Amino acid sequence: MTKRKYIATKLAVTVAATLALGACSMAPTYKTPDAPVAEQYQPQSGPWTPAQPADQLPREGWWKLYGDDRLNGLEDQLIEHNADLAAALASYRQSRDVLAQVRADLFPQISAGAGATRNRQSLNSPLHGSTSPEYYDLYSAQLQASYEVDLWGRVRDNVAAGRAEVQASAADLASVRLSLEATLADTYLQLLGADRQIDLLQKTVDAYQRALQLTTTLHAGGAVSGLDVDRAQTQLSSTKSQLSQAKAQRDLLQHAIAVLVGQSASSFAIEAKTDLPALPTVPVGIPSTLLQRRPDIAAAERRTAEANSQIGVARSAFFPSLTLSAAGGVSSGAWGNLLNAPSQMWALGPNLLLSVFDGGLRRAKVAQAHAAFDEASAQYRGTVLTAFQQVEDNQSLINNYGNALVDQNDATNAADKTLKLSTALYKQGANSYLDVVTAQVDALNAHLSLLSLQTNQLRASVQLVRALGGGWTSDEIAPDHLTADAKARGIK
Repeated sequence: MTKRKYIATKLAVTVAATLALGACSMAPTYKTPDAPVAEQYQPQSGPWTPAQPADQLPREGWWKLYGDDRLNGLEDQLIEHNADLAAALASYRQSRDVLAQVRADLFPQISAGAGATRNRQSLNSPLHGSTSPEYYDLYSAQLQASYEVDLWGRVRDNVAAGRAEVQASAADLASVRLSLEATLADTYLQLLGADRQIDLLQKTVDAYQRALQLTTTLHAGGAVSGLDVDRAQTQLSSTKSQLSQAKAQRDLLQHAIAVLVGQSASSFAIEAKTDLPALPTVPVGIPSTLLQRRPDIAAAERRTAEANSQIGVARSAFFPSLTLSAAGGVSSGAWGNLLNAPSQMWALGPNLLLSVFDGGLRRAKVAQAHAAFDEASAQYRGTVLTAFQQVEDNQSLINNYGNALVDQNDATNAADKTLKLSTALYKQGANSYLDVVTAQVDALNAHLSLLSLQTNQLRASVQLVRALGGGWTSDEIAPDHLTADAKARGIK
């Protein structure tokens, strides 16, 4: 066996052995942090308890539960044009690019170079001899390669951490999208509530206008005092003020919707509509499914996995790093001799590096990595607990608003009867206008409360859908999903 073959064989054995060692990892075995999960949600009393069918929320377009074509169109515009959603998408893309950068360390780094220089040697150089030329040319071409053998899994743990961050970023994107979709639906329902309130106040202003005309006529005939006219005028002016305030609030809601769908508030308008959608049946499911349906929970879990991988990266610093390097090429003082055998040059060999003393730096980094994992685990548990709270909160609101609506509807009917009777008695001179004013205030407040309850119950249903994760599932950040999404970018 020639010396060259011996060296090549020895190098091949060394590489094979180091690659076998590279199968280990310093990261602890990952386990999803424990979080308290009940077997079922609290039972909700009353006629408004949402059904729990086996099917889940729609995977796409959960807002279609409300059966409002205009809301459907606005949601589509939001997905297409919302600036915050576009920013979240760009952030996700950045995380993919960072993963591609980290993953590059899994492969050898190869570079090529060539040069042609004209040189002058110092005559006072100790290596300069009488036969050495003062001026000379140098031509060279070389290829260099280096590869860090991942003995302790540092590179792979870095890649695992990067992949977990990409998955967390994908879940963040879904969370931002769900939040924006829910905000749009909530704002739209508030707009419909404002339209209904404006319609009620406008009708009330018209009724109070007629009441003012009545008292003015009676006062002109001497049947009532000027006090009744003043009271009627007060009621009318006060209600006009409420109407103007309601219109102002509607304008603000319309402007907010314009920003959400990516349009200028100056050129955006939504026609008034006084019909509220029916309260949808929201499939709640069982508590354990919430862990798979909330993108923020998925993001928190993936960042816990990322922190776990970073522990392995920090631990690997206690062990030596091995880099294999090779360089070869040609060098000559004459262009014509560049490709001749004597012009060949090469270098081949491993480099082993171990930090002997660092003043506790590596130990501190390991401790920091463990603390970061504890922090991520605590944040995961907190996110889970908050999610269950939000589901319970909005289920409670839907049910209790429903019970309140039954009583408020009775109160509104009674207030309308009182106002009708009080007005009739006043026309007959059987009571004072103060009784009419009192009945008017009670009736208007009863109607406004009824409208507010109806709107708030629908808004609570939107927040319940949001608390349940919308139509999203954690399958959307599984490795298979990421692989299909990133093949074109060389990410695996």
